[in-house]
Amino acid sequence: MAMKVVVLVGGVGGAKLALGLAKVLPPEDLTVIVNTGDDTWMYGLRICPDLDTIMYTLSDLVNKENGWGIAGDTFQTISAMKRYGEDAWFGLGDQDMATHILRTRWLQAGSTLTEVTNHLTKKLGIHQQILPMTNASVATIVDTQEHGEIDFQTYFVRYRWQPTVKSLRLDGLDKAEVSPEVEAALNQADALIVGPSNPWLSIDPILSVPGMRDLIGSLKIPKVAISPIVGGEAIKGPAAKLMVELGHESSAEAVARYYGDLIDGFVYDASDDEMNAPQQYVTKFETIMKTDEIKVSLARNVLEWIQSW
Repeated sequence: MAMKVVVLVGGVGGAKLALGLAKVLPPEDLTVIVNTGDDTWMYGLRICPDLDTIMYTLSDLVNKENGWGIAGDTFQTISAMKRYGEDAWFGLGDQDMATHILRTRWLQAGSTLTEVTNHLTKKLGIHQQILPMTNASVATIVDTQEHGEIDFQTYFVRYRWQPTVKSLRLDGLDKAEVSPEVEAALNQADALIVGPSNPWLSIDPILSVPGMRDLIGSLKIPKVAISPIVGGEAIKGPAAKLMVELGHESSAEAVARYYGDLIDGFVYDASDDEMNAPQQYVTKFETIMKTDEIKVSLARNVLEWIQSW
């Protein structure tokens, strides 16, 4: 299937779609642009959860039960930290820790996050291009009713995304810019796909990088989003809960309206009722990616649908 594709992702759902696309497209034809708003400093290390989930998924290292982390990893370092009295609520596997140690060392030595990610992916045998949304440090800050403003990982991991969200903001966005690698990938793309990731927590940080939305809007290529909401519920994570808290209806149609004219195609799940989306092209496929076969099928269906326009 000869088509250069860029996919915007974050979280487990985005990683599943990236895997499906990776099994359908030649490696040189797929670029994955990844949310880094979830990135944080923990135990003196730079943690990039969405980048790592993509890396571990495409290298077949991922813990398939969780959808994140490394299969068979141990947690002896975290256990030892707790022995010393550390409130180590953010779990990191021992093998996973190696990724963060090296990333931190290379960043502190002056490498960009794009350069570090490229080095890590190549060493894991990944031939697709994986790019952070920006090289700058941008952090999603969650304003909650219960705790005021907290960083994303405190909201998502420590409090298991149960606090009520009042608003979101991106700290450090004023220093961010579209990297040359991201700009080149988008300008060379034949199609752009927005993965079935949380629109507010995973995709909006990518689109909010200064210059990103204008760049995407200028592209004269098919641009398609896949809904993360099925039957009014999120496949995984806080998307549906968050939508309601931010004043949206929890539905695929609300996701389509949120993306609006940034995209011209929208995909929702085959089990959902017919919907009215503002996009020119709308279709249904099976989007709940429980198996690798479904991931591949969804990727192939979306690409063939785009080519049929």
